[in-house]
Amino acid sequence: MTIQIGDRIPDATLMHMTADGPKPLATRDVFAGKNVVLFGVPGAFTPTCSAHHLPGYLDRHGELVAKGVDTVACIAVNDAFVMSAWGKAQEVDGKVLMLADGNAELTKKLGLELDASDAGMGTRTRRFALYAEDGVVKALEVEPGRGLTVSSAESMCSKIG
Repeated sequence: MTIQIGDRIPDATLMHMTADGPKPLATRDVFAGKNVVLFGVPGAFTPTCSAHHLPGYLDRHGELVAKGVDTVACIAVNDAFVMSAWGKAQEVDGKVLMLADGNAELTKKLGLELDASDAGMGTRTRRFALYAEDGVVKALEVEPGRGLTVSSAESMCSKIG
């Protein structure tokens, strides 16, 4: 079942890159006591994700912060090395926390998995965006199909504060 507005972000362990290499990061540490925008993409370095989805959140980072967002985070079913390389290529410069959900643990707990086996990509994250306050989902947009509409940074900015 897909996570809903009012639900709490489930406990899961993600990975992120640090100066000392990949390190685990619990969802409770990402969300506890913070206002967080989390957006999910089917894959790092993929066309729509790289040309529009992530860049949109970089462009609107200041607007999100002005609305009280503490953290903007991106999740994909990729490893921490790939997410870090993608972040560097996109020049996230600390604006977006790049989170690797390599085993799709959080993706599955959110009910937002996508079977991309036909394209040789296996299980991926559906394109989505959510806003949570202290781990409770206040806004959620899941793309109904291909493309980027409801989960864009512009869309999320209109739903917050």
